[in-house]
Amino acid sequence: MRGFLLAMGLAWCCLTVRGEERNLLQQALRQVDLANALAGGRSWVDFPAYADRAGWDALTAANRATLIADGERCLQHEWRVVKATDYLAFERSGDRSAMESVYDQNIRAIAGLLFAELAEGEGRFIDQLVNGVFHACEMTSWSLSAHLYIQRAKGSLPDHGDQAIDLLAAEMGSMLAWVHHFLHEGFDRINPLIARRIVDEVDRRVMSPYLLRDDYWWQGFPVNGRQRGVNNWNPWCNFNVLQCFLLLENDRARVCEAVGKTARSVDKFINHVKGDGACEEGPAYWGLAAGKLYDYLQLLDDATGGRVSVFGNPLIRRMGEYIAASYVGDGWVVNFADAGARINLDYRLIYRYGEAVGSGRMTALAAELRARAPVAVRSFRDVFRTLHNLRSDGTIGSPGAPVDRPAYTWYPETEFCYMRNGPLFFAAKGGHNGESHNHNDVGTFSLYVNERPVFIDVGVERYTGKTFGPDRYAIWTMQSDYHNLPNVNGYAEKEGAGFRSRNVRFDGKKQYFSLDIAGTFLPEGGVRRWERTYRLSDRKLSIDDAFALDDPHTPNQINFMVWGTVELDGPGWLTVASGQERVRLRYEREKFRARVERIAVNDARLANVWGDTLHRVVLEALHTQREGKYHFEIHLY
Repeated sequence: MRGFLLAMGLAWCCLTVRGEERNLLQQALRQVDLANALAGGRSWVDFPAYADRAGWDALTAANRATLIADGERCLQHEWRVVKATDYLAFERSGDRSAMESVYDQNIRAIAGLLFAELAEGEGRFIDQLVNGVFHACEMTSWSLSAHLYIQRAKGSLPDHGDQAIDLLAAEMGSMLAWVHHFLHEGFDRINPLIARRIVDEVDRRVMSPYLLRDDYWWQGFPVNGRQRGVNNWNPWCNFNVLQCFLLLENDRARVCEAVGKTARSVDKFINHVKGDGACEEGPAYWGLAAGKLYDYLQLLDDATGGRVSVFGNPLIRRMGEYIAASYVGDGWVVNFADAGARINLDYRLIYRYGEAVGSGRMTALAAELRARAPVAVRSFRDVFRTLHNLRSDGTIGSPGAPVDRPAYTWYPETEFCYMRNGPLFFAAKGGHNGESHNHNDVGTFSLYVNERPVFIDVGVERYTGKTFGPDRYAIWTMQSDYHNLPNVNGYAEKEGAGFRSRNVRFDGKKQYFSLDIAGTFLPEGGVRRWERTYRLSDRKLSIDDAFALDDPHTPNQINFMVWGTVELDGPGWLTVASGQERVRLRYEREKFRARVERIAVNDARLANVWGDTLHRVVLEALHTQREGKYHFEIHLY
């Protein structure tokens, strides 16, 4: 359930509007006659027809038994109703799970039955799949309760007359479109109303509203002259919408209209991404941002026989290689914002993306991940990705050349930097506090020892109504005081795109990163300058703060979030032990007193990463001063 809540997280918070008008897809479309470029009918689908049992045996190969076993567990599934009170729970208490848990179980059952039937081909799963399809078609809405703010009616109860297209509505539509594609003939032998109902409902809930409306925020189209920001919802929704048209629509003109409109919309996302290709939402969202863009581009490439393709553009490659740069090792990734520090990367997706853009770095990472922790292909509601995972399963070879792990990686526009030196991996960020899935974290860092995080970015708890509401920054994990940052003159960093870094400097060869974070505090704090500088060596990280304040009245406080046990070794020193790794933090004893706060981790999502306990080291300045310098060193033990 945690994975479902992560994937479905509302992604609009703190969006900024920016971007270079690249319009890559629109330029590509202008080079072709789209009506002729689109393959006739469904001939672009190069997966076996349901009746091609030899084809399915070859495609499923080693995963066949797993897929069938998943389907068998769904044969007795009870198709549960999402009650009105389940929807209302979100507006009443912020509880998303009441609605999402029931909905998720039903969706997973449909996917499990579909792939089991495709793998086995004996009709054993058809009747129960028909039950699931009809159950879905009877729902008032396919959207999540937390996303129904996009319908015109207020609140979290769905309006039957206003089919809001959110992440799940679009994904349900594409899943049912694939069910129809593979099994409509078998459904017709039972009753033609089944397949007809799928077409009618997907058109009513997804296809027609998409063509009629330009005001879904994630489309990125201006409304009343105001341009709006986009994020991972954009390629994710457009990808699923386009599948619906390509699989179900027989009117060529309507398909061309959908291709053109989705391309204009997805261009908004590509334009939004900074030229360095970094995913500001972090590695956990890469598969749902750049990864979904890849899926959309691959779908468009497939449907046009390769005549509409932008895989050769360097930006698309940089967006892919971000995931390789952000992988620390042993399952750990660099996490900022709402991203988690430990995730299961889809190595098959990474491989396909790498193949498409010609990135040996990505394909080598995919081979390494597969060798480290191979997993079977399981049934999933993203049918397109599951089908391609089955196909690519046998094409990823054993690790050959080692993954390229450079000494440093710098994203100059997003202001992310990564540096490696011996057993140490360091990551830090600048930017602003209005990013998608933002935490107030400008200037923070993480430090890994032998691929294990020690000084950490905590991440985010499970999503609730509070996560994306007006009280977001009342949540402790969002606050700069719970990142590796100072509290200055009694002030923490403030949220908003205007609160940002300045005077950012990076030298990878010298392994040096510096920025002024004074602009992240409210003017009332009187912070004229707070320049933080990081220097990495093979055994040590040095941190220097130089500051200038107006009217200092509250002692500064330097915060460090750590994973492990903490021992105060006496004035000026403390030790952090995390697993087998030990480091010592040295601070100026004449300037600070140290205390250690134990933080009980009660949230299941965080506990899955960190266990039941974290610690915050707080260094409180002994004196207030207008100007000064602080120096800290983290030594490998």
